[in-house]
Amino acid sequence: MKEIVMEKDKVNETESTVNVEVFNFYREGIIMKLFLKIFIFSFALLSFSSANAVTIKWLHLNAENSPNMPGILKAVAEYEAKTGNKVELQYLENESFKAKLPTMLQSNDRPDVFYSWSGGVMYDQARAGFLRDITGVVSDDYLSTLSAAAANAFTFEGQRVGIPTHVAQVAWWYNKNLINQAGVDVSKIVYWVDLLEAVKQIKSAGITPICLGGKDKWPVHFIWTHLHIRNGGQDLFLESLNNGGWGRPEYVKSGEQMLELVALEPFQDGYLAATWPDQAGLFGDGKCAMALMGNWMYGSQAANSASGEGLADDNMGMFNMPATKGGLGDPGDTLGGINGWLFSSSAPDEAVELIMHYVSKEIQSEDAANGVYIPVVKGADTSIKNRFLKQVARNIANSKYHQIFYDQFLGADIGRVVNDVSTDLAAGIISPEEATAQVQESWEFNQ
Repeated sequence: MKEIVMEKDKVNETESTVNVEVFNFYREGIIMKLFLKIFIFSFALLSFSSANAVTIKWLHLNAENSPNMPGILKAVAEYEAKTGNKVELQYLENESFKAKLPTMLQSNDRPDVFYSWSGGVMYDQARAGFLRDITGVVSDDYLSTLSAAAANAFTFEGQRVGIPTHVAQVAWWYNKNLINQAGVDVSKIVYWVDLLEAVKQIKSAGITPICLGGKDKWPVHFIWTHLHIRNGGQDLFLESLNNGGWGRPEYVKSGEQMLELVALEPFQDGYLAATWPDQAGLFGDGKCAMALMGNWMYGSQAANSASGEGLADDNMGMFNMPATKGGLGDPGDTLGGINGWLFSSSAPDEAVELIMHYVSKEIQSEDAANGVYIPVVKGADTSIKNRFLKQVARNIANSKYHQIFYDQFLGADIGRVVNDVSTDLAAGIISPEEATAQVQESWEFNQ
């Protein structure tokens, strides 16, 4: 009887073991199925997210060594990590960008975001239907963080078509060592005639007075059009813009004054074949005493120099375009830009959100602290440490009239003529009257 009980216990033990094994097998099967379902769901979710991720094409003008790139790369990395979307950065050199952009905007491979100097070229692009109205994407709260004047520069007929990044001013940069070697006191350059005397003095010391990128033309137009601002002022410019009259005596005078400069042979050898990067590199290498250029010269002269370092801060200075005797313009009036980003007609909302992230107080403050540009986000300007940018910021703040670059503000057609005749004046192959007549003719054609 005892043996029977023991056998029964063995049977029960065996059944129990079998039941446990069956249960474990069943449980493991459920767990495996659960893991499989989770894996399939996760894979499907990942596939869904990847399939729905947006790729944003961002066309910019900054080479790898540009001081603008760290801020752009940071914005891209943060945006991609936050949204899962992808940003495709596309680079074109300045002149290639201007030449290729019109065709690109008409293609199926157009960029979603691209650089702009605002003004008339932007208006032309809007009229042609190349730009998207982003009014519904940009909130009032975000706009309240920006300089109102800068934000308004990126509107067209009540539509918001872009977001500004920074403001800029064109001024005379000079090499202190070379200026001192020539015995020039820049504080005494008050009028245009004083600048001409300084050029004579520099040249007599065996130093090239001015670096110029004539091949790209727009660096040359800074000279002629800044003289327009000094001779004609804001009122005359607006009158000419609206009613014509680009052949006015004040503008002819600008050409005469430019030819006075050209007659002194102040530019480096081969200046008509030199590009803007060449101009910046020559200045950074100490090959000339002065250059008329925007505040981006600070970073560009280093980036394009042979050493990659350029002139040290304590060897550079800046002064505003001198006044012209009898000129109608205020000596404090400035020439420069309000630059930023536009959105092509097919750009997704995500492209706008990317640029709003880029044009934020955090990134603008960092760029300002690094001397990249003068920011448009309120409060970011307090981070400016660079004394040249501080000076430019003060100049623009004190200016009653800040004129956007003529070649951009007047539109592509008239702007092209302005650049052409400016360069022809620098080459000495056109008269002041012929230069203004060509601008007037272009203005009439575009009405």
